[in-house]
Amino acid sequence: MDALVSPLLRSSQGIRPPHAPAATEAEVEAITALARTRGATRLAIGSGRADDDLTTARAVATRWEALGGEIVTTLTWPETAASWLRQATRFTAADPDLWIMTGSPVGWAQMTRRLLWSTSWRPARTILAAALSGRAALDLVGLANLDGITGVTESGRAWRIEHEVVTAHHVRT
Repeated sequence: MDALVSPLLRSSQGIRPPHAPAATEAEVEAITALARTRGATRLAIGSGRADDDLTTARAVATRWEALGGEIVTTLTWPETAASWLRQATRFTAADPDLWIMTGSPVGWAQMTRRLLWSTSWRPARTILAAALSGRAALDLVGLANLDGITGVTESGRAWRIEHEVVTAHHVRT
């Protein structure tokens, strides 16, 4: 992670967008297709606590289990907290093949910064839902800190960050 005094966002960095809508069917299909393409069998799903975040997490879990995969943990994080350390530690403890993340940008950014700061979590083993695919969300953590992370849009298109550049990424089904 970039040299920071703290993993927490400064208050001037915090944007307060509305909570993201629940995932579309195309989005859920793309997330699970990406996970299958990467050879995953065990997923950890993390989300914000808003109703639509929870709906997205349940939809991905349901689809993944229908495909024969295992959900090793599900975890929610608050939009605001003192440090997110407890959630970050629990999220990484199950050591899944991949982590799936969704939620509002600010809560996700705080959680992700704590993951980078305090755990063995790595972006290259993570898939983001469309709620986190916007450049404003990614910039809260910094592209330099997210190398290898993959995400999907509402329409199911995949993208990946490589060397601080967001590029289209083909999903094999």
